[in-house]
Amino acid sequence: MNRNSIGFIGAGRITRIFLEGWQRAQKLPARIVVSDCHADALARLKARWPDVETTSTSTAVAGQDIVFLAVHPPVMAEVCTGIQGALGPDALVVSLAPKFTVAKLTELLGGFGRLARVIPNAPSLIGQGYNPVCFSPSLTASDRSNLKSLLEPLGEYPEVAEEKLEAYAVLTAMGPTYLWFQLQALREVAAGLGLTEAEIAPALNRMVCGGTRTLLESGLTPAEVMDLIPVKPLAEMETQVTELYRTRLPAIYQKIKP
Repeated sequence: MNRNSIGFIGAGRITRIFLEGWQRAQKLPARIVVSDCHADALARLKARWPDVETTSTSTAVAGQDIVFLAVHPPVMAEVCTGIQGALGPDALVVSLAPKFTVAKLTELLGGFGRLARVIPNAPSLIGQGYNPVCFSPSLTASDRSNLKSLLEPLGEYPEVAEEKLEAYAVLTAMGPTYLWFQLQALREVAAGLGLTEAEIAPALNRMVCGGTRTLLESGLTPAEVMDLIPVKPLAEMETQVTELYRTRLPAIYQKIKP
């Protein structure tokens, strides 16, 4: 169990994903304080984790050892300005949002530079996340170890160059949304064809994981991989879907990059 007190500014999805991941791994920190301006978000969180302290005041969270900024970019500047002066000198602040660089966060926090950035990934909920991290130069080996001990139960946490974090946001943070609705539709079709959930789950899991590994690890070209199966029921849609990837995702990247 991590002995640092943990704070989250924001009681939304990503905070709940982290708490659920820690809970399932039996690694929930001893003291967690969460703030949010929406009482219903705090109530929902409190119902699932009654031992978590909740407050409407972000400065109360800022007094913890490790403070996660779990808010969307549009309100990041306001949040950082609001906790200036409330951070302890040895605190570690971790941003979970794209767009705001370490340098910009330091400026917004009035010169406070003990910072890290993480691009979180929803499969962290089941310990299968991919959460790229970068650290400010001012952090010690002990600081880095403390944060890594919190990320470890959630999945993988490669240390990457800060300028690549927004690309990871498009690839890994948003990536499941490109696929989940299609996989659920396939799951429902399979059920309609007579397969039980006990039969569908392992087959779907192995198909998705095996298909990904074949594309990445077989040594075949992408065209050769895609030619392994002669029957392609959705072939007429491939061009349209590919075009959506090639236009919409770069546009999203342009919006979130610093």
